[in-house]
Amino acid sequence: MNKLKNSVRLTGFLGSNPEVKTFNNNRSLARVSIATNERYRNVQGEWVTDTQWHSLVFWGKQAAFVEKSLTKGSEIAVEGKLVNRQYVDKDGVSRYVTEVNVYEVLQLNRKPE
Repeated sequence: MNKLKNSVRLTGFLGSNPEVKTFNNNRSLARVSIATNERYRNVQGEWVTDTQWHSLVFWGKQAAFVEKSLTKGSEIAVEGKLVNRQYVDKDGVSRYVTEVNVYEVLQLNRKPE
């Protein structure tokens, strides 16, 4: 029940190939963004697609799977938790980021729309 406090499930398409980093202790990190699409009719009755982009972070075995198996356009379903973090960029500006730390990933076989 504890995981229900901060739980995210998304299904979408990768917007790029994963970026993978390996650290000194042989731990891997993969980052990628996915697009989720929602379709609805507007007031005029026209179909509108609303696309939202989400940043995903994978660690360890999940990162290795992502690096080996996924490419731009792959459809995946993920479950994880939201993480907010802050960093200072090279110009000294504070940046704020919201990411999904992924616990589980499932590769789907549908083609992109």
